[in-house]
Amino acid sequence: MGHEDWTVDRLHVALPHSASRQQLLHDVNLTPIDALPAVLDGWAAAAEDLEKARPMIEAARVSMKSHGVLPEGLGARDVTADILRDAGPGHDQTAPTHRHSNDTDPQGHGQGAA
Repeated sequence: MGHEDWTVDRLHVALPHSASRQQLLHDVNLTPIDALPAVLDGWAAAAEDLEKARPMIEAARVSMKSHGVLPEGLGARDVTADILRDAGPGHDQTAPTHRHSNDTDPQGHGQGAA
């Protein structure tokens, strides 16, 4: 999808985790109007990166399902911080993650995660 084709709704759908979707909506709602284009450009770039990675993600999913291992040369890595950093300057990597009682693992992927 071209950068100019993104809408807030399309960005929201493209983000894989509920936390990133909530952060997008938070940013859209609380960013001053004059700064909004830059914030949305950051989110569009992050969504485009995720779209580019989709074939690799699907290959890893199939490999894990059929062989129980990731494809050669592909290691598991949490890129949430990279996505949030790329989404815009308003993201503070040093802030503690808010955990809810239904979170079940150290990465915060709980029952509510997509």
